[in-house]
Amino acid sequence: MLVLLPPSEGKASSGRGAPLKPESLSLPGLAEAREAVLTELVELCSGDEDKAREVLGLSEGLRGEVVKNAELRTAGARPAGEIYTGVLYDALGLASLDPAAKRRAARSLLVFSGLWGAVRVTDRIPSYRCSMGVKLPGLGALGAHWRTPMASVLPEAAGDGLVLDLRSAAYAAAWKPKGEVAGRTATVRVLHAPTRKVVSHFNKATKGRIVRSLLSAGAVPGSPAELVKALRDLGYVVEAAAPAKAGQTWSLDVLVDEVH
Repeated sequence: MLVLLPPSEGKASSGRGAPLKPESLSLPGLAEAREAVLTELVELCSGDEDKAREVLGLSEGLRGEVVKNAELRTAGARPAGEIYTGVLYDALGLASLDPAAKRRAARSLLVFSGLWGAVRVTDRIPSYRCSMGVKLPGLGALGAHWRTPMASVLPEAAGDGLVLDLRSAAYAAAWKPKGEVAGRTATVRVLHAPTRKVVSHFNKATKGRIVRSLLSAGAVPGSPAELVKALRDLGYVVEAAAPAKAGQTWSLDVLVDEVH
């Protein structure tokens, strides 16, 4: 099973670890595209601070993020699972998983990123600020920048198993499963059952809990249909829609009564 996650807007500090080693990151097929983004981002943030804030969509109060980006090559690096914070990652609680569940997380979780493309939670990265919606002056829109390398790298990463897609729309645009991979991909929405509306906070929290539940239970569904059964066995209320035609993904709605 491969689980696709969005990153978090907020991130933990880099700390004092050894600096980034780009060659050590997973998915080496993304290395050239990563280097292109990293080089331009560092250059942008080492120059005119106001221009950098405008490009990155940062407020006056987030000037420190520009400085942080300028120092990406020398800043300390930590496992991505420690860098990403926020509602989804708080609910996922990687640090408190048992050892077996942590090993499963290392194998199955893939976090999408405007800067790195996608990384494993064990990949060591510095803290940064660069969303997938950014349009860099030289490279252009990052979503478009990542599509070509992702198209060759991600199907291999997916292997022949289930793909559980929990990404937000901006990150989903960087890679859309096609062909037979799409047929074994399940995209998930979390809906407030009484209103059937998506509410951002509990949508993220529930997705984090879903991943934690699967990892903790040692569930290894091999298909979207098996995923539906596994989630129902874990106590989730799930409505599923199989693809209407070849090349489309499964759609799963997880219904939650309480907003928390």
